[in-house]
Amino acid sequence: MRILLINQYAGGSPYGMEYRPYHLATEWQRLGHTVTIVGGTYSHLRLRNPAATDLSAPENVDSIPTIWLPVPAYGGNGVSRARNILAFSVRLLKDSRRLARLIKPDLVITSSTHPLDIYGGMRVARLAGAALVHEVHDLWPLTLVEIGGIPRWNPFVVLLQAAEDHAYRKADRVVSMLPAALPHMEKHGLSRARFVYVPNGVAVEEWQRLTPVPSEHVEVLGRIEAVSGFIVGYAGGFALSNDLGSLIASLDYVDRSDVHLVLVGKGERRRDLEDRYAGPRVSFLPPIPKAAIPSLLVRFDACFLGMKRSPLYRFGVNPNKMFDYMMAARPIISAIHATNDPVTESGAGLTVSPEDPRGIAHAIEVLASESADERRRRGERGRRYVLEHHDYRILAARFLEGLNSGASTRARRSAEGSFATDSGDLPG
Repeated sequence: MRILLINQYAGGSPYGMEYRPYHLATEWQRLGHTVTIVGGTYSHLRLRNPAATDLSAPENVDSIPTIWLPVPAYGGNGVSRARNILAFSVRLLKDSRRLARLIKPDLVITSSTHPLDIYGGMRVARLAGAALVHEVHDLWPLTLVEIGGIPRWNPFVVLLQAAEDHAYRKADRVVSMLPAALPHMEKHGLSRARFVYVPNGVAVEEWQRLTPVPSEHVEVLGRIEAVSGFIVGYAGGFALSNDLGSLIASLDYVDRSDVHLVLVGKGERRRDLEDRYAGPRVSFLPPIPKAAIPSLLVRFDACFLGMKRSPLYRFGVNPNKMFDYMMAARPIISAIHATNDPVTESGAGLTVSPEDPRGIAHAIEVLASESADERRRRGERGRRYVLEHHDYRILAARFLEGLNSGASTRARRSAEGSFATDSGDLPG
């Protein structure tokens, strides 16, 4: 089967976040399918951005042919980012006929944070006679309204809402990364039978070939380890929603003087956090390549995961870093209030209230007081959990099982044999 995966923010190992498109595509290739990815030339998530390519001359990224559509750069979440999103969506629509002719997909997947790519993706699918799957990472425009505070009458929000409704009505399947999103989607036109839940995951093979931590980080970590008895680490984005301020503020309530925080990454909040919380017990380090994350995390005694309190999380959460922490077998301090709680479910760590420095401090002290064997057992429980539920080999198969019902005749016929299942239709 020929699969066209459209994800404006796709990255891969040469570029950085986001990696999910490439992990899924790699597993689909192993199952015998042919995959092409279409992305945009600029995303704030990446460590570096690619150059534009012609549709007939894709770049080979992590062994996946990737077409980069030119889009303008942006800063922050204002007008320039809206311009970037619109440029990608318009370009995709403009190139839809040529994409359908060159790739001849049996399955088209629209998979971006925003839903505007549904229009171009739907046109490619119609021209090629392909099945159409819409993958939802975040609920836009609801995220902009409930977290960003943008009013519902904002023209861009209205445009996004129309696209979201259109995607739920027209796609053969809707794949959600949020476990409890179905009620919201049903209100906007999705039938229960077309809903599939496929969370984030890990590429197990990345944890079987360890890449060393950059020398800059090794030097700093060595100095910290020499004087600290317990290191709490964070690796990820420095966004307001990650609530790293509460983590740093928790040090005021930790009785132990040997606790040190190591925060690795980049983002809009980093400079502000460094200015406000400069001190001997907090270290800020630059982001590292994805391949070096396993070698970094094993040097922490515990890992932090936080999100500011928001009604948006009633639909569930699926942060990539949580599964990385679990694969590293590190005990986790989770300061998140959401419908799902994999940390508690797996027994991998402690969950406390968000935006609660005292609660975070208590969790730090509990883990720091445990023996190394007790913490190791917590970490091993998390690792078993992620291998059972979030291995991309499992998730890629679950994603494609949706083709056995509700998808186009052509896609079902193409999938027959190369991806067979005894499970029948997916549960609605």
